[in-house]
Amino acid sequence: MSTTPDVVITGLGATTPLGGDVPSTWRAALAGESGARTLDNDWAETYGIAVSFAAQLKVRPEEVLARPEMKRMDPSAQYAIIASREAWAHAGSPEIAPERLGVVVSSGIGGIWTTLDAWDTLREKGARRVLPMTVPMLMPNSPAAYVELELGARAGAHALVSACASGAEAIGYAADMIRTGRADVVVAGGTEAAIHPMPLAAFAASRTLSTRNDDPAAASRPYDTQRDGFVLGEGAGIVVLESAEHAAARGATVYARIAGVGLSADGYHITSPDPDGIGQVTAMNAALAQAGVAASDVVHVNAHATSTVVGDLIEARSVRTVLGDAADRVALSATKSMTGHLLGGAGALETIFTVLALHDRQAPPTINVDQPDPDLVLDLVRGTPRALPDGQIAAINNSFGFGGHNVALVVTSA
Repeated sequence: MSTTPDVVITGLGATTPLGGDVPSTWRAALAGESGARTLDNDWAETYGIAVSFAAQLKVRPEEVLARPEMKRMDPSAQYAIIASREAWAHAGSPEIAPERLGVVVSSGIGGIWTTLDAWDTLREKGARRVLPMTVPMLMPNSPAAYVELELGARAGAHALVSACASGAEAIGYAADMIRTGRADVVVAGGTEAAIHPMPLAAFAASRTLSTRNDDPAAASRPYDTQRDGFVLGEGAGIVVLESAEHAAARGATVYARIAGVGLSADGYHITSPDPDGIGQVTAMNAALAQAGVAASDVVHVNAHATSTVVGDLIEARSVRTVLGDAADRVALSATKSMTGHLLGGAGALETIFTVLALHDRQAPPTINVDQPDPDLVLDLVRGTPRALPDGQIAAINNSFGFGGHNVALVVTSA
């Protein structure tokens, strides 16, 4: 009689506004550092953009990658390759038959730099000057394809697109690949490289970005009464998932388990979340049910919490609805206060933060919360990390996206 395999995490990789790898990023997060800063360009002045700051990568890809490989990849794929190489090495570069190795790497926006650069070239220099690699660089599955090609993965290479929920959904899909027997190891996560004047202008026009140009480091402030929008970020987060049996057979270090995945859609609005949080509640309940985890087992939530006036409190009420009185004992972290919003990379990076919170028994802080919203119904970790209890514990990582996409992952300690 067959059983559904447990899915464990054996490798972590990232490049973020806080650091060029996971250890430096995690140290900065625990220290409460901000990755947001004024952009070193004239975009705001030249194009009349209302926002002059973002959370750019701490370590630029040209410091890590060779120039020839950079030339054939959009920045979104560059970030994914950097993070995947770290994750693969961190997992011990497992020996695995290509047919049992999969890849799921998502992006919410895709190769926006390549797309717009090619359009500029076409307008200014004509069709003959458009690069022949343009389509392979701009396609949203390009990051997944480059990771798959580098590793020689043949169990499947996928690129789910669900806006800001993309990275978390990629990890959920990867877990399902293992549970259904399609693969033994899957490299999964999300990436985004959208700090470009056009997305900045578009997000600013939608009034979802903070305009705190005089103090970028304090601009992302989830749950604070003075929050005024999110900070655009960039980067990638990648994890290596394995069946528990495969990891044990090779003696791999296990950092946590992806115990449950919950998915839903709001069916409400293209950008605004359902004010009653019905879809969010559905996703969290489904993830807990699949994990076999009770509300009382949850000690930590890494919230989607982007620092928008409406969205933060809808999620907080949804978490309270799901966990009930047990929510009083949950340490809530909103790490976008430090990293900014990595869009399609956010859910993957925040999964890494959730894994490390359980592994190191420390919930990372939420910064810039000077005046907590009086309607916040949860216990927010502010300023400094908070110790998490010993023993078998569980956490929820929430990721929500434009279009009404809801993804909840339940992570349990190893």
